[in-house]
Amino acid sequence: MRLKISQFLLAFLIIGALTLGGCSTQQVASNSPTSAATSPATEATTNTTTEATSVSETTSESVPGMTDLPRLEGNATVVITVKGSPITIAVDGANAPITAGNFVDLVQKGVYDGLAFHRVVRDPQPFVVQGGDPQSKDPKVPANRLGTGSYIDPKTGNARYIPLEITPKGANTPTYNKPFDATAQPVLLPHKLGAVAMARSQQPDSASSQFYFALADLAFLDGSYAVFGYVTQGQDVVNKIQQGDRIDSAKVTQGAENLKTPG
Repeated sequence: MRLKISQFLLAFLIIGALTLGGCSTQQVASNSPTSAATSPATEATTNTTTEATSVSETTSESVPGMTDLPRLEGNATVVITVKGSPITIAVDGANAPITAGNFVDLVQKGVYDGLAFHRVVRDPQPFVVQGGDPQSKDPKVPANRLGTGSYIDPKTGNARYIPLEITPKGANTPTYNKPFDATAQPVLLPHKLGAVAMARSQQPDSASSQFYFALADLAFLDGSYAVFGYVTQGQDVVNKIQQGDRIDSAKVTQGAENLKTPG
């Protein structure tokens, strides 16, 4: 009989399985808030109309550094192959343009090819499969370092970080830079089984290249981590991934023309 996990234990697992990703050993981007947050913001209003109005005023152009990041203006399809079996992901650039654009851009650059899934949490209840640390390409990197790496832009020599991006239902644009209280207002991209989202450190704007697959409905993560797509085929492949398994390849099969890169 499967043990039922408590909300407290799930919250504990998220700290170990998600917040170590992104940039825990590197400097956070300069546009990050000074306060760390790992749970949905408590200051969000319970008035849906008021919240939607305030969110719509937070555009990507108003957030410093956003114009230097890739955007996905529309949708795309990415196929990740693991041990010869494909996983098809529908990437949603309409509701997560920066997060989706970052992911598709890294796929196009071949960043994910050969990387390992360094953290798999299935017990006592299915949770996440996490990968995307560029350090994992080198098999000599110690296992205790995996989960701390970020994508380093070869043009600048600096890590690329993206802001936390959450779109609430009823909003015209995403909200950025801080967790959103999804208990007061649902989000458009929830953590359902098969959701694909970005891992990050305790700083909201620290996601870079690490991502995870949700192995169950994880509604308590909504608003704290940015979902950017869903597995449409190959969830059975995701369910079989073991720690240390590598990505054979990651390819954009549709929607590549929707990726807009700066410059």
